[in-house]
Amino acid sequence: MARPRVIEQSDILDAAELVVVRDGAAHLTLDAVATAAGISKASVIYDYKSKQQLINAVIRRRVDAEQERIQALTPPAGSVPSAAINGLIAAAAQRPRDHVRAVAVNLVAALAQDAESRGFIEAVYARMIASVSETAENPRGAILAFLALEGLKRLELHNMHPWSDAERAGILHDIQWLVDAEYLQGNNSPAEG
Repeated sequence: MARPRVIEQSDILDAAELVVVRDGAAHLTLDAVATAAGISKASVIYDYKSKQQLINAVIRRRVDAEQERIQALTPPAGSVPSAAINGLIAAAAQRPRDHVRAVAVNLVAALAQDAESRGFIEAVYARMIASVSETAENPRGAILAFLALEGLKRLELHNMHPWSDAERAGILHDIQWLVDAEYLQGNNSPAEG
């Protein structure tokens, strides 16, 4: 007698990402995910009771993977100045993979539609901003660097502007300058002269 197939949640989430990339989050259905995973709809429903639960699981998995990637590139606290923002800059030095970018772009609309997903992302950002501020020698410059990194990431995720490798390296160099610039400490900014 054949052993029953074990259905891993990661297989279902892989299939959900495939459907999101292929059809968009608005067209994700439990049936489409089941078909993509080669399993029954009942197997999908067993782990994810609704389309929104499935989308939330995909979002959480993508965020967790990105957080792990950033953590691996972040120096231990105290080993270098401003470790948290330096880890984010190191992570930004790697261009987003096409699949990751496609999943992220297609899930943006789902985030806007669901308070639970939005709350999860807001909490992730709150932790990142707190970590950047708390570990920075120059909190103001580190927050400005964080905002610049987020702008760079959004433009790239949405294919709004192509940066050459040289341009990108220059942008990241200037973002690092924001972290290290002394004039940004305290309340003395160039605008305040």
